Amino acid sequence: MWSWRILGLIAFAFGAIGLFIPIWPTIVFWIVAALAFARSNPAWAEWIYARPKVGPVIRTFVETGALTRAGKTAALGGMALAALIMGLAFWKRPVPLGIGLSILGAGALFVATRPRPPAAD
Repeated sequence: MWSWRILGLIAFAFGAIGLFIPIWPTIVFWIVAALAFARSNPAWAEWIYARPKVGPVIRTFVETGALTRAGKTAALGGMALAALIMGLAFWKRPVPLGIGLSILGAGALFVATRPRPPAAD
């Protein structure tokens, strides 16, 4: 119970950083926070779901695993940017570059295979 709450608080804090740093993801961390809070303190998960701009997107993903076209585009665009930055930073180090690009590739595959919500777009 406490471990879920601690994970939720840490994920929420990391997501909050994205409110101030444009290239830092918010939604991903708040999805993790909502999942953790759903197991430890459902009222906190509901608070996240009540956020006007991000709450409905997070609730839809948590409940159905679905992403809108705009959500997929944003996530895949962010991953492409991260891959570019990683390639520039680690171009002389093939092992860390390969590991990083493999992780990004797995994440991109996961995002690309998510269904769209029934009434999306």
